[in-house]
Amino acid sequence: MRNLCFVFQLHAPYRLKRYRFFEIGQDHYYYDDFQTEDRIQQLAEQSYLPANKTILEMIKSSNGKFRCAYAISGIVLELLEQYAPEVIDSFKELADTKAVEFLATPFAYSLAAAYDQHEFERQLRLQAEKVKTLFGVETKAVWNTELMYSDEIADTVAKMGYKTILTEGARHILGWKSPNYVYNSSSSNKLKVLMRNPKLSDDIAFRFSDYSWKDYPLDAEKYVRWLSEIPEEEPIVNIWMGYEALGIRQHPTTGIFDFIKAIPYFAMERGMNFVTPSEATKKIAAADSIVAPYPISWSGEAKDLSAYNGNDLQQEALGKLFAVSERVNLCQSVLLKRDWQILQSDDHFLYMNHIDAGWTNYESAYEAFINYMNVLADFLQLVDEQYPTTIENEELNELLKTINNLEKENAELEAELKKAKRAKKA
Repeated sequence: MRNLCFVFQLHAPYRLKRYRFFEIGQDHYYYDDFQTEDRIQQLAEQSYLPANKTILEMIKSSNGKFRCAYAISGIVLELLEQYAPEVIDSFKELADTKAVEFLATPFAYSLAAAYDQHEFERQLRLQAEKVKTLFGVETKAVWNTELMYSDEIADTVAKMGYKTILTEGARHILGWKSPNYVYNSSSSNKLKVLMRNPKLSDDIAFRFSDYSWKDYPLDAEKYVRWLSEIPEEEPIVNIWMGYEALGIRQHPTTGIFDFIKAIPYFAMERGMNFVTPSEATKKIAAADSIVAPYPISWSGEAKDLSAYNGNDLQQEALGKLFAVSERVNLCQSVLLKRDWQILQSDDHFLYMNHIDAGWTNYESAYEAFINYMNVLADFLQLVDEQYPTTIENEELNELLKTINNLEKENAELEAELKKAKRAKKA
């Protein structure tokens, strides 16, 4: 039986205000609340609310047979709580159907997995706690920032106890293999890897309303026919996209919501089944192992991290940011740690991309860089006030090692407590 796995990704950052050089050391609030709220309201009204309504209708009309998953950053969950709480309520409705899975993803949608393993683990835990608090569910699978994946990242995720990780079906990693299988991680056989089908995902997310596309117009019957033409031995098709594709990238007038709503009808008519990522890896055996010595992602033509760290500006900003990770972790200031987290969002570095800066109000990559570095300069001054650069690295490392060990022990105790509670209920 053909299995279809739909996953939708949601993230939006705190927007930085125009921060001038002369404000360094004077102004410690870095955010443009008006711009942030405006963007969240736009996402909520044009995409998230109508999309959630559509997905809920699909689940109910199919008697729960339509199933999907969401990867929602902790930051956007916070912003929705503040500026659009009705979206949180609509996600709670979806959670109540038991037909939706919520995935673990770095809280700030950070690139920490490539720069700071401890910070990566911490952010996964923070976001998982947020999901548990809001929706009452445990996260069982990992969607890393921009679907970032490597053997090293897989090893970290497996050691945290996760059984499933999602990544891009990158051609240079797959070679002749198809993304339409479940794979094992080469670094840990206990970790299953699901891979996005780039073409069939992007047909909806990017090409749906493109008049110049040779397959325009696309309707649900045609799309499901394409799915049925995939070789029978390929058990799963992973269709994953940013949620803003529904309603913003593809405007409602294109018929995108009617298209999505019709997919379960035609798919089930052909005997297809819908699964969440965790259900897929429980149900389907791994066909082979995936080897990824260097990080891959779903971004750009190269499917690597070059959209975020491919030029000198980005590398300079990332280097300065993560160079103080040890000192920040030793700081007692909650506000300082909060800023550290927000400043890690990958959007800030995408805006420094000369080629594709995404949704931004900066006029150039240089402007984005200068603004971010001014903010970072003030932040670094505050860090230095608590842990000056004169403190020896050896002393810092010993303190950090102690803190990391305590955090690890605490996480292990919490996991054992949860396990004991589940056993007691059983």
